[in-house]
Amino acid sequence: MLATGNVLPIALALHRSLGLSGSIVAENGGLVYYRDARGRERVERLTDRVVALAAFRKLRAAGLPVRRLFTDRWRESEVALEPNVTVAAVKRVLGRDGVDVESTGYALHLMESGGGKLPGLVRSLAPLGLTPRECVILGDGDNDVAMLRAAGFGVSFPSASPRARRAARYVTRAEFAAGFVEGLKTSGILD
Repeated sequence: MLATGNVLPIALALHRSLGLSGSIVAENGGLVYYRDARGRERVERLTDRVVALAAFRKLRAAGLPVRRLFTDRWRESEVALEPNVTVAAVKRVLGRDGVDVESTGYALHLMESGGGKLPGLVRSLAPLGLTPRECVILGDGDNDVAMLRAAGFGVSFPSASPRARRAARYVTRAEFAAGFVEGLKTSGILD
């Protein structure tokens, strides 16, 4: 299974190039992609992009210099902003408008409250009869914190956000692919 803040087309390409067969949690949990019992591709939208777009317009109207990411044109469930403003500044303007704001380190994500990678993961695991507590989860951003805390074994990386590192049970010594392999070995999935 793959959970990412990325848009579904990018996640699907990565999923296929890695030879994965499970579901995909994309757009920080806003979309869940899977194949049904008959092998048909399905996408469930778990959050409403209209809510995020309204929040984006509110930020612009308040004078914040927010800009949508290039890849935002392919998003279906949230709005992704260039990280040129702080999460705190965005939250000050939005208040409690039913919108969550998360940082991935690459972007700020606006999504309908109640969304996120953990709810998307829970939705993806349900048909398998599994919970996050039965999973090894690797993450590096603030948007991964809830999943890392819920994981049976949470792994993060030296370059991860401080919150992600604190939420993980194990922080690898190595970075990138080597860190990924180290995390899987430490978890017991790989020899």
